Amino acid sequence: MTRTSATSAPERAVSDQAPGGTDLSHGLKQRHLSMIALGGVIGAGLFVGSGAGIAAAGPAIVLAYAVSGLLVMLVMRMLGEMAAANPASGTFSVHAEKAIGPWAGFAAGWMFWVELCVGIAVEAIGAAHIMQSWFPSTASWMWVLIFMAVFCGTNLAAVSNFGEFEFWFAALKVAAIGVFLILGVLAIFGALPGTEAPGSDNLTGHGGFVPNGANGLVVGLLASVFAYGGLETVTIAAAESEHPVKGVAQAVRTAMWRIALFYVGSMLVIVTVLPWNDKALLTDGPYVAVLKHLDIPAAGQIMNVIVLVALLSAMNANIYGASRMSHSLVMRGEGPRFLAKVTGGVPRLTVIASSAFGFFAVLLSYWWPDTVFKWLLYMTGAAVLVVWGFIAVTQLRMRRQLERSAPEKLVVKMWLFPGLTWVALAGIVAVLSLMLREEDTRIQLYFTAGLTGALCLIGYVRQRVTAAKQ
Repeated sequence: MTRTSATSAPERAVSDQAPGGTDLSHGLKQRHLSMIALGGVIGAGLFVGSGAGIAAAGPAIVLAYAVSGLLVMLVMRMLGEMAAANPASGTFSVHAEKAIGPWAGFAAGWMFWVELCVGIAVEAIGAAHIMQSWFPSTASWMWVLIFMAVFCGTNLAAVSNFGEFEFWFAALKVAAIGVFLILGVLAIFGALPGTEAPGSDNLTGHGGFVPNGANGLVVGLLASVFAYGGLETVTIAAAESEHPVKGVAQAVRTAMWRIALFYVGSMLVIVTVLPWNDKALLTDGPYVAVLKHLDIPAAGQIMNVIVLVALLSAMNANIYGASRMSHSLVMRGEGPRFLAKVTGGVPRLTVIASSAFGFFAVLLSYWWPDTVFKWLLYMTGAAVLVVWGFIAVTQLRMRRQLERSAPEKLVVKMWLFPGLTWVALAGIVAVLSLMLREEDTRIQLYFTAGLTGALCLIGYVRQRVTAAKQ
C-alpha cells in the first residue's frame, strides 16, 4: 500500500511539500519502530511515580492499572486504525482536522506540543538531579544544558539517529523490566536463595485487597492513567518508517500484551512480594524496594541508572514528537510558515523551536518554580486525557468516512465499533470527573480546561478567518 499524504484531504488542499521541495525522510527501520513501540510504554513514571499509587490503593493498584490499561488499549486501537489508514507525522491532529474541522486539528496538535515540551523540561530536571546525586560538586543547570544540547543535536541529524538512540534506550528498559519480573516471579514462588514464598499474605493482609476503600482506588486509578502518557509517539514515528502501515499495525496489535506484562505484571509482583504499606515503597521507590528486599547488590544505583535511561529516552522522544507535530501543524497553515523548511529530511527549525521551548521551561522552573512553572505543569496535567478525547471523537467520525470512501484502508479496525469507542469516550469523561475529587488534580483539570478552551477558540477564529478569505 502506498503512503497516503497527511494533508491530501479534498476539503483542505494544503500541500505537504516543504519549502525547497524536500519531504520528511523515511529513515526509521522496522527494528527501530518495533523497539520504540515496545519500550515506549516503559517511562520514568512507572519506575518512580507508581509508589504513590500503591500507597493510596494498596494491592488494588493492580486493578487500577488493569482498568486504565484497558482504556489505553482502546485509545491505541482507535489511533492505530486511523494511523494505518493515513500515516502522518501529525497523527491524530491531522485526523481531527479532516474528521471534525481545522479548529480541532489546531487545538489537539498544539495541546500535544505544549504537553511534550513541558515534559522535556520535567525530564531534563529529573535527569539532572540524578547526575547531581552522583557528582555533588556539579550544578544542576550544567547537566540540563548538556542533555538539551545532546538530544537537540540528535534530533537535528538524520531521523535514523533518533531511531538508534531510542532503540538502545528501549532495549535497556525492556531488559531491566524483564529481569525485574523474572526475579519477582522467582521470589513469589520461593525459588530465589534466601527467600520464602509470600503466598497471598501481602495481597489480602494489612487491611485487605482494597485497604483504603474506593477513595484510595480512585487515587491509584488517576496515578496509573497518567503513567501511560506518551504512547502516541509510535504513530508519529511510523510516518517516517520504511513501512508505515505495517509498522503502526504491528505496534498497535502488540499493545495489549505489552501493557499487561510491563504495567499490570510488575504491579502484581511488587504488591505480592512486599506489603503495600512498606515505607520503602515511597522512600526508595517500588522497584528499588523490591530489589533491596531480595538482597540484590547495589539495587538503588542500578535503578537510578534505569530511571536515568527512562528520563533521557522520554526527552529524546518528546523532542522528536514535538518537532514532528509542530511541523505538521505549520505545513497545514496552523503555525508560523517560516518553520516549515525541511533540510536533509529533518524539520530542523521545529526541532530547534521545540527544544528552545523545553529549555525555556527549565529556566522557568529555576526562576519561578512555585508560580509560572507550576502553572505550566497544571495546564498540561490533564492534557493526555484531552488528546484521548479528541482521538475518540475523531475515530467515531473518520471510521464512517473510511467505510464510505476507502474501506480498503481499514487495515487495523477498532474492536466492536462503535460500541467500544463510546465505552472509551465514557471512560475518559469518567476519569476527568474523578479528577474533581482531589484538590491537586482538580486544579490541574481547571488549568487544562482553560488551555483547551483557549486553543479551541483560537482555532475556531482562525478557521472562520480562513473561510472568509476564500
